[in-house]
Amino acid sequence: MFKLIRYQNLLFVVLIQLLVYGGIIIPTLASYVLPDCLSVTQIISLVISTVCITAGGYVINDYFDVKIDRINRPGKVLIGSALPKEQAMRFYQVLTLFGILFGLYLAFTLRSMTLGFVYIVVPGMLWFYSSSYKRMLLVGNIIVAFCSALVPLLPMLAMQKVLENNWGDVVYDTPLIKELYTWVGVIAVFAFVWTLIREIIKDIQDVMGDRELECHTVPVVWGETGARILVIVLTILADVALVWLATKVNLGITPALTLKYAVWGIVVPSVCLIGILLRKDASAPRQASMLCKFIMLIGTLYCLIYNFLMAQQYDVSLLGLFKLA
Repeated sequence: MFKLIRYQNLLFVVLIQLLVYGGIIIPTLASYVLPDCLSVTQIISLVISTVCITAGGYVINDYFDVKIDRINRPGKVLIGSALPKEQAMRFYQVLTLFGILFGLYLAFTLRSMTLGFVYIVVPGMLWFYSSSYKRMLLVGNIIVAFCSALVPLLPMLAMQKVLENNWGDVVYDTPLIKELYTWVGVIAVFAFVWTLIREIIKDIQDVMGDRELECHTVPVVWGETGARILVIVLTILADVALVWLATKVNLGITPALTLKYAVWGIVVPSVCLIGILLRKDASAPRQASMLCKFIMLIGTLYCLIYNFLMAQQYDVSLLGLFKLA
């Protein structure tokens, strides 16, 4: 079951949400001398709901992909061998139910219809993605990328409601909400773009099974060469946009640290990714997929750089800013 729910990816989901909350949201609030924060119960509900819905998405995806996986990775198929299909379906239902309940509890305590809507709609999106949308050209890739972008956005949606509840419309008379959404939005867009890139690379890995079962993925419709070109173009565009943003960053000190982090942490590995994709050997897509994970991790860890720069600017200890409640 731990293999089925991709527990390593779930740990990454937890890391993203805690870094966004503790590394960006709390320091920004501290710069405005605001003590507002989520309660411990709300943070736990946020993380558990996201993790459970994500885990359920992995289970239902493998449930519908048994035939494809038997072609692409015959030695790693869990459902139908290590785990009966009926038990896998019950496991999915329990995970998704827990995720929705914790999410609705969070939405109720914050009086947020937006969060309630998200926690009801996303499980449905993941179901239809697994059952049909992932077999459509780019549609499935975009759905997964959108869900990945929601992971860092959820703490911001919750925090926005806390500020509304405590301060009313006054909070919108300040640049606070715009500033928060700018920084968290950059992390969310980064997650969207790199998840989209990685999903296309994974489709290149799975092209044999997808072609056999008539899935209309990018490498099936446009060919493997076309899929690689698309990934390379997206990577270059993402790097250009990132460097441009990094030169505009000013946290009261200098954009130099952010620019160096972007170049050495993201751009250089991206160049290596392009080099891997230009190779024609069968192991290239798997190596490229692993490198994408590394790039996404490095991008997320920028939250700590932001935290450090804010601590320097406002003369507050790093640990003091990185409180969780």
